[in-house]
Amino acid sequence: MKIYHVPCLQDSYSYLIVDESSREGAVVDPVEPEKVLEAANSHGVNLKLVLTSHRHGDHAGGNEKIKQLVPGIKVYGGSVDNVKGCTDKVQNGDKVSLGADVNILSLHTPCHTKGHISYYVTGKEDEQPAVFTGDTLYAEKNLQFALTIEPDNSRIQQKLTWAQNQKQAGLPTIPSTIEEEMETNPFMRVDLPALQEKIGCKSPIEALRELRKVKDKWKG
Repeated sequence: MKIYHVPCLQDSYSYLIVDESSREGAVVDPVEPEKVLEAANSHGVNLKLVLTSHRHGDHAGGNEKIKQLVPGIKVYGGSVDNVKGCTDKVQNGDKVSLGADVNILSLHTPCHTKGHISYYVTGKEDEQPAVFTGDTLYAEKNLQFALTIEPDNSRIQQKLTWAQNQKQAGLPTIPSTIEEEMETNPFMRVDLPALQEKIGCKSPIEALRELRKVKDKWKG
């Protein structure tokens, strides 16, 4: 399994997932289809699937166009979200195969949208798996927001500095790991009493709801 990132818009990425034996590919959130096709062609990949994380235009906005450019391509999206161009709706636990060795598990991860889907992708046994989280987990902007919630968290400060340096050098701020997100992402830390106290909540669910409200109003 190979994964290539394709820079799109100003600060986003589409991802090309390739089964190496068949050269079949899936693309996550192809918001700029022409760029994705150029990348696929350059790597000798035959695009078969679109994996849409959620309905927002900066993720699903290229679905209709890529269906025109690649006739017969399947477009997956969450059954709860109204995903533009979707041909195959998925729910939590649904599985899709790609080529001979790549398997894709759909995970319902509501918060950013009610129907948000993350895709957990595995290849051969000796290959490291990957998860594509759409806008459920963020990079530089979310780290800036995280500092407003936990200004004394040194791991957030360190990762934000790294992300800013990467951006200045024209390099990606992905991938991340679940361990890093647990240390730096407030949306992954809502079970911590200290974080709950900072935002005036007493349970993880209350804290997640309040964080989402605060983030929606944040102008950073």
